[in-house]
Amino acid sequence: MTEKKSSIPVPVTEPWTEEFWKAAKQHKFLVQHCNDCNINIFYPRKFCPECWGSNLSWIESKGKGKLYTFTITMYGVEPRFAPDLPYVLALVDLDEGIRVMTRIVNCDHDQLQCDMPVEIVWQDINEEFNLYYFQPVK
Repeated sequence: MTEKKSSIPVPVTEPWTEEFWKAAKQHKFLVQHCNDCNINIFYPRKFCPECWGSNLSWIESKGKGKLYTFTITMYGVEPRFAPDLPYVLALVDLDEGIRVMTRIVNCDHDQLQCDMPVEIVWQDINEEFNLYYFQPVK
């Protein structure tokens, strides 16, 4: 990834997010799957938001989808995010049927279009964490 080094704070983990962050360290994007009502879930949770069941497992996403919507963030962010300005904040619909909030990187902002195909790209931020972003499919 060619985006400038970020000053973003590292994630705070919870017991129900540990598997996600372990996989992210290996550049794998996991989503939860409810084995009771058969839906895919992101962000990681303790209970299914559909049926409130706790029979959850993990599946690996292919990391491909379409840009649903986006905004170019120019100002007005928490100070730790200011060095990254401007950046694209977006919602991406993954092929696995879930929508994720992310940044779009490695793309001129004027080239962005809703429904354009995008794919995951990783930024290694330290020894413990990697963050996911998305970029246009090349």
